[in-house]
Amino acid sequence: MNNIYTAGGRVFLAGVIGDDVTGQRLLEEFTGKDIPISGIVVDPGRHTTLKTRIIAHNQQMVRFDRETRKTISRECMGKILYYIQGLVDDLHAIVISDYNKGVVTAEFLDGLREVVASRNVRVCVDPKRSDLSFYRGFDVITPNHLEAGSALGIEDLNGSEAGKEELIREEAIRLLNRLHLKALLITRGEAGMSLYEAEGMVTHIPTQARAIYDVTGAGDTVIGVFSLCLAAGATFREAAVIANYAAGIVVGKVGTATVTRRNFGGSCEHTPLGGGG
Repeated sequence: MNNIYTAGGRVFLAGVIGDDVTGQRLLEEFTGKDIPISGIVVDPGRHTTLKTRIIAHNQQMVRFDRETRKTISRECMGKILYYIQGLVDDLHAIVISDYNKGVVTAEFLDGLREVVASRNVRVCVDPKRSDLSFYRGFDVITPNHLEAGSALGIEDLNGSEAGKEELIREEAIRLLNRLHLKALLITRGEAGMSLYEAEGMVTHIPTQARAIYDVTGAGDTVIGVFSLCLAAGATFREAAVIANYAAGIVVGKVGTATVTRRNFGGSCEHTPLGGGG
């Protein structure tokens, strides 16, 4: 969310928080940025997820979370879907960040599929589950290389064995066709990213990171900037290249960093990011 906001996109949020101090701080943060909070459901029976990171010498050593992971109630789910349904005709892209905390359930995704059916809105998913069939029928999935390797049945996606890249391509295209997806964007750490499109096109994008200090939030940056670019009219390949560049910026900073239009230099106004979304 924050990367879309700082890069110039208009953001609408939907999710669940607890009736606690952390949740109130989040609402105040969103309100301060003029981000609508009508899609945020407050559930008194949950804790708002709070992540605490221990940093030493500019590197994250330990993280511990205070959270509730039980499945949300049907009432909460209904409120979220109702909110999205009221907005969908004005949206250009929907980002599903599945952290496996009980919000993104099979029933919720079925409801979302009904909401977006026959509408011109891109749906992009940052997955948490190894079974990617959970996200069938959406536009793009952005797993990391470990998640993708598990889904494709290939150990060590970044390995250099002869014929491995062709095997990955074959399995990726097969997965796209089976799940009726349009693209699969795999983040591969120091190896950059690989974009597989349903038509068979493959684009390998080398990393743009000059130095890696902290990978916190890199995946969120990728899907945020990628989705914003699609919303602005970019092709999958154009969106992936810009998202890769953005990720290279944030991993060079300590902590949960974001990118802005200024990070892209004077050429920003000539990229799809300039169109908002």
